[in-house]
Amino acid sequence: MLKRKWATGCFLLAGLALATPSWAQKSADTLRVTWRDAIPNVDPYYNQLRSGIILAHQAWDTLVYRDPETFQNKPLLAESFAWVDDTTIDFTLRQGVTFHNGDRFTADDVVYTINTVIADKQVSVPSNYAFYAGAEKIDDYHVRVKLKRVFPAALDYMAMTLWIWPKAYREKVGADEYRLHPIGTGPYKITKVDGVTQIDLERYDGYYAASPKGKPAIGKLTIHEVPDSATEMAELLGGRADWIWKFSPDQFDNVGRMPTLQALRSESMRIGYFMMDAAGRTGADNPLTKEKVRQAIFHAIDRETMAKQLVQGGSRPLNAPCYPTQFGCDAGAAAVYAYDPAKAKALLAEAGYPNGFDTELVTYELPSWAGAMQNYLKAVGINARLSVLQVGAVVQRSIAGQNPLEAGDWGSYSINDVSAILPQYFTGGGSDYSRDAEVTALVQAGGATTDPDQRRKAYSAAIKMITEKAYWLPLYTYTIPYGLSRQLNFKPYPDELPRFWLASWK
Repeated sequence: MLKRKWATGCFLLAGLALATPSWAQKSADTLRVTWRDAIPNVDPYYNQLRSGIILAHQAWDTLVYRDPETFQNKPLLAESFAWVDDTTIDFTLRQGVTFHNGDRFTADDVVYTINTVIADKQVSVPSNYAFYAGAEKIDDYHVRVKLKRVFPAALDYMAMTLWIWPKAYREKVGADEYRLHPIGTGPYKITKVDGVTQIDLERYDGYYAASPKGKPAIGKLTIHEVPDSATEMAELLGGRADWIWKFSPDQFDNVGRMPTLQALRSESMRIGYFMMDAAGRTGADNPLTKEKVRQAIFHAIDRETMAKQLVQGGSRPLNAPCYPTQFGCDAGAAAVYAYDPAKAKALLAEAGYPNGFDTELVTYELPSWAGAMQNYLKAVGINARLSVLQVGAVVQRSIAGQNPLEAGDWGSYSINDVSAILPQYFTGGGSDYSRDAEVTALVQAGGATTDPDQRRKAYSAAIKMITEKAYWLPLYTYTIPYGLSRQLNFKPYPDELPRFWLASWK
């Protein structure tokens, strides 16, 4: 039943593809990427979008590189690194590296980046940088980084979220100009930022040969940012895109049948969630401040059916608010809520809402997924007005405390540790809709020691409390569908970071 409404649309799209074959831009050596996440600020510290992270790793480099095959951390802008003690890391920097404008990369850039970011209250995901105490220059090619506290996942965060700015250039042009004309040290350089519709990049010929990323095989990238999934698919089928992703899984087989296209699918560390305003940020009279109402919603959503019929590709329903392989993700500590509409109705009646109530569900998920959630809520008496927006708009509303119900997803910056997800939603930041001091203390305790047993104990207690009080409903794991030209060699990885610098033409 959940699949049926897509059938007509898929048939029409298949017909469109047969009528207008897709021709890759191999002859122009330009990989045309289309996605539906507009990046309002391409400076990677000022957006928390997955598309922003992807762009960042094409154009900027970090001190440390995480190998996508082994998940091991390797030197990148750093030639080597060593722990001095539990809160101190020394880096020897790689010499001969230049930014896209030709400026030499030195310790000044690393110290400037870290010390500026940790002092800037406008950074989009402060939890990614809250563990830094600061950085100091030893000499031009040696830097010492100090941590505020013990933080076992520090190098993982550095690999995925610490992109190095050019000190001299950014100070000269200012932050506002830098976002329009950014430079980094990455394998591609950004040549054009056109508002929130298009970003152009070209291979940086001065990229250092010793980089474990390697030099890109494809000369140019063009990223077209579109408003919705229908436009995204039309770009691929109409021959105007060579690569898209996260389209409706119901269209996967149709894309794969096209003679000029291929469809790939890969499981991701991303998980879906359903967040409720338990803290009353959208109003003190919000029914969601009542625990039984939230528990009713947990019972109202059929996560198993959604995983199987909508997400597809081996997606699994979840009980714990984290990805199963992440350190500290104790599924056994989580309260389990079976799909039980009758139980949901009974809980609503006990909470004082026998006839349900009206609210708003805000999301950027695919329309079919959002519609399914809305229907599950309606079946138990909750009339949720649906607001399907772009990712950036939902994030802005979330931070402002304007989303009574929010359905979204989180990829943990591809860090295999719950410190990359729980602090985002449970330590008092803009995305925390529970504001529970006890949960916050447990989450912080889990990240404040190198003792794995103590970490597990704290995180397990936090997961137990989060799920028992029904603050945040984990939905399912994600499997990511990719649609691309048959002329393109592209390999997806479970960390959900498309590495276009590794792509090539056949």
